[in-house]
This record gives sequence, C-alpha cells and structure tokens, in this order.
Amino acid sequence: MKVTLLSIVVLFWSFAECSDPHLDPLTASEISCVQTIVQKEYPTNHKPTFNYVGLEEPDKLKILSWQSSNPKPSSPPPRRAFVIVRFQKQSHEIIVDLSKRSIVSTKVYQGNGYPTLTLGEIEEATQLPLTYEPFKKSLRKRGLDDVSQVQCIAFTLGWFGEANTRRIVSIKCYYRNGTVNFHARPVEGVEIFVDVDDMKIVGYNDRYVVALPKAEGTDYRASKPKPPSAPKPKQDHGPGFTIDGYDSRTGAIISLASYYDVQKQKHRPVLYKGFISELFVPYQDPTEEWYYKTFFDSGEYGLGQFMSSLQPSIDCPSDASFIDAYYASSDGTPVEIPKAFCIFEKYAGDIMWRHTEASIPNELITETRSEKTLVVRTVSTVANYDYITDWEFTPSGSIKAAVGLTGILSLKAANYTNTEEIKKDIYGRLVADNTIGVNHDHYFTYSLDLDVDGVANSFVKSNFETVRVKDGNIPRKSYWTVVSETAKTEADARIKLGSKPSELLVVNPNKKTKQGNKIGYRLLPGPMAQPLLLGIDFPQIRAAFTNYDVWVTPYNKSEKWVSGLYVDRSRGDDTLAVWSERNRNIENRDIVMWYTMGFRHVPCQEDFPVMPTLSGSFELKPTNFFENNPVL
Repeated sequence: MKVTLLSIVVLFWSFAECSDPHLDPLTASEISCVQTIVQKEYPTNHKPTFNYVGLEEPDKLKILSWQSSNPKPSSPPPRRAFVIVRFQKQSHEIIVDLSKRSIVSTKVYQGNGYPTLTLGEIEEATQLPLTYEPFKKSLRKRGLDDVSQVQCIAFTLGWFGEANTRRIVSIKCYYRNGTVNFHARPVEGVEIFVDVDDMKIVGYNDRYVVALPKAEGTDYRASKPKPPSAPKPKQDHGPGFTIDGYDSRTGAIISLASYYDVQKQKHRPVLYKGFISELFVPYQDPTEEWYYKTFFDSGEYGLGQFMSSLQPSIDCPSDASFIDAYYASSDGTPVEIPKAFCIFEKYAGDIMWRHTEASIPNELITETRSEKTLVVRTVSTVANYDYITDWEFTPSGSIKAAVGLTGILSLKAANYTNTEEIKKDIYGRLVADNTIGVNHDHYFTYSLDLDVDGVANSFVKSNFETVRVKDGNIPRKSYWTVVSETAKTEADARIKLGSKPSELLVVNPNKKTKQGNKIGYRLLPGPMAQPLLLGIDFPQIRAAFTNYDVWVTPYNKSEKWVSGLYVDRSRGDDTLAVWSERNRNIENRDIVMWYTMGFRHVPCQEDFPVMPTLSGSFELKPTNFFENNPVL
C-alpha cells in the first residue's frame, strides 16, 4: 500500500477535526443572504456601501463545548454575520442571524476612524482624475497627451492631529506608455484628493515637475526581459485536501489546530486561532506628497479582498489543493476569488532528525528522517507589493508562519541619474535613472490564540543569566543558567526582543510531563525591525502595537484587530496598546499572544524593476509538550 507524504502529515495535524462549520467563512449564498436582508433596511433609492461582511463568531467557550460534546447538542451555536455598511456618511454595525434570516442588532458607530475601503470605492475614486480638466492640463504640461495611458492609485491619508476628518484619499497617477510596470513611471508633483463618501474631487495640487522615468528596462514579464528567464521547475507532490478559513480583512485564518498525539491516542489542542491582525507599512519620506504614506494594509485596504488567484506549478505545486474565497463587493454582491488558497505538502530536502553512530565496533549506524510539511499559502497584492503568506505544519509539532515580500517598490521620480548629483537626503536610494526607491518598514502583527493542551495557559519568560563559579578549585569562571519568570499581568509580558537573552513560552501550568515539566510551546522569533519613529509621531501613535515585539492579553472576543476596528484615519484610541493599559491578569488564563515580525527595507538596485522575494518566518515549537521526540 502506498502512503503519501501528505497523509502522514495530516495524521498528525487536524484543523477543527474535519472543519467546524461555526468557524467556516461565509459562503457566497450566505453573503447574498446578508445583502438581501440588509438592503431591505435602507431606502431603495440610496443603497448602502458594504465595507465589511464577515463571520460573527460564536463565543469561544460555546465553540469548544460544541466541539467536545458527543453526541452533538440539537441546538448548535447560531451562525451569524457581522456587517459594516456606510450610509449617509455614517458607519452602521449590523449583526445578521443567517439561520433566522433576520437582523439581530444595529448600531451607528460614533467613534474616530472609518471602515476599510472597498475595491469598488477605490476603482471609482481613481477614475475621477481622468476626466478632470486641471489634471489633463498637468499632463500636457509634462508632454503626456494620452490619458488612456494613465493609471491611478488611491492612498489613505492617515491622521496627523486634525480635530475633524473626512473620508478623503489621495490619488497619485502614473504613466504606462511602453510598459505594464506603471509603478515605475510616477507623475511626480501632482496630487488629487477625493472625498470617498461624496465621490468628488475636493483638492488638487501641481507643485513641481520632474523627469518622468523611462519605460525601457522596467517591464518584468517573462516574454520581455533579455536574457529569458529560467525554465519553470518541475514539481511532484502528493495529493491535497481541503480546509477553510478566510476573512476579507486579514485573508487566511487558521482555526482549531490540534496535534494528534500517537502515544496518548488523542487530539491535543495547540492553536485556537492564528492570523495576521495588521500589516503596518510606514514610508520614511517626510515631504508634502509622501509624509502621510504610512499604510495599514489590513485595516485600511483589506488583505483578504486583495488576495490573488494562485497559479498551479508557479505559485504552488501543480497538484496542490486549491480553494476559492468569497468577499462582499461594495453593493453586497458576493465576489469569487478563484484559487485563493493552496494547500500542499512540501519536501525541500530538509532533515527532520538524523544521527550517525560510528563508535560501535564493526558497525556503522546512520538514521535520518526527511522533513515533510503541510503548507497553507495565500498571496495578497496590495497595489505595488505582493505578500506571500504561509502557514506550515510539521510532523514534529511545530507551526511555522512565513511571509515573502515581492512585487514592485514604491517609487518616486527625481531629476537624478547618478548618486554624485545628490546633495541632500532623498529618503531612499537611487535604483534607476530618475527613480528613487523610498525607505520603509513592514510590520506583520500576528494574533496567536494559543490553547496549549487546554484553554488555561500562562506566559513564561525564561531568562538566560551569567553565573560566576564560586568554587576556587574549579578552573571554570562562569556558566549560564535559566531563570524562569511567569508573567502575572499584561505589563509583565511586554517584550522588546534583543534587550535581554531569553526564551518565551506559553505553558499549561495545570499539566505536566512524567518528569514534572510544564507542557508548553515556545516562540522562535523571526526578523526584527523595532520602530524608529518618535512615540509622539502620529503614525506611531496609530501603530503603537509595534512598540513591543510581543504582547500578551487575556482572551477577549472583541479584541481582534490590533489597529482597531475602524483604521482609516484612526487616532490610535482603539489599539492593542490601549487595551493592554488595563494591565489585566494573564496567569493561568485564556490568553492571546501578539507577535510582530518586522522588516526594515532600504531599497537597492536588485529590487528594480521587480523585487526578488524577501522572506522571513517565526516558529511556534513544542517544548515539553511531548514525552519524547514525537516523530521517531
């Protein structure tokens, strides 16, 4: 009998034990149902804009109770949708009961900030400059006569201390002629402001003229560059399987991941839920046309609605399992993203464990095991950047979260062709003639609701400390030891990585191994890029969740988005940093760990015209979770 590699991995890892329907994303028919129910509440001559339609999850304890019960109760937790619609310049929060086909509650949001932009709003706003006469005049002034070659992008404005804000975006435009890489040809110095609620141009600037970067050498298509690109690699993998978990704001969500312990003959919970809560990208150019470019790609734009369709044999192995996703358009109609997810086994030649024993007389023993893993992959393309996100599950019990950054740099036109011409700070690097790649950061903040062998967990800092040897008869002068400290409150668990040598663990204090060690998982961090912006700078106030690499909070269903529920033009008053000020008890509780993986990006010429993938990852690794190596 042939046993595929994937079936071996699946033997260990289970996701909701064949999927829990209460955590599945909304289906296309459910989104249509929401659209019908909600639209009935508003006048027929003025339909609302659907800015967010997602699953309103049942309470966690109800989910866990339902999952563990056998037989199942006759009345499962109700399946509901949470909806944010924009109507008459107000944000309405609506909860819809899908089984009863009725609205459970409605509320008009009264706080700061605005909901995620929809693709429909972005498309409509970016078309306005093309028929705007002052913009056409600016094009002619630059010798650009063909409006059909103009491509525009909407940029959020952030918040910089204004007492009152409107739902306004900045429109920047580019000239395609001669290349599909329009990002490389910005029409610099021109800026259009659009009120998204009124869908009207409310401001216009044409401050200066610089050279338009040339189209030559910017096209990245395989049919264009010389020499031709390398041949496609052949891939051969085992069959796939299906798994669901999607949200239009974050993209992939991993829910109810448990490990099947062969020794104990049962599934043991590890991760109740894991997802990217926010992706903060602040650019480091303080000039008038750039200073506000400090983007929250999840909360302002929605990583989920910008997910790309994946291509077999290119983005994923040819025989991976591909899954579609659905989100609600501006008018509430379900929109399909074909092949939004791929799930596949991976064998990259890695070694899971090995040992060679040559000390036994007349015998040589070599034992090795290959590392075969299960990967869940998505790609979100937010304007110029493509973000590849992987969740990888290993037979040894580790969970790896990886990101790949590729696509096209955010580029600024300038009158420079050589670095010797530059006499001032250009806030980046000259990567081609008349083209500056602007310095920036990427902060991926993950929500990791770990339930290590149960809901009640604690956060432990195991610090490595140097100890002097006091025995004068021993020639050794020092050694290091481990001093563990259990965090009592949220303040105890705020960590800036690198400030002190330590190991960070989430343990179950109520369960121990036969040897008496607390069962746990530890965080093996990835790349770090701690903030360099001043704490009083407005973008950093909004992104205060990056002030620490690690936070731990008690589980709270409403605390899901580290940047707040309403991020566009938000003021930093509903962030992880604000929640954590309550300094709640986190010892032996249901806790959530928030971890930020950061990349500091100084562009280089190899990043132009398209950027080779820059990768980073972190790992959640079992630590005394098993009695011994689980993959012998």
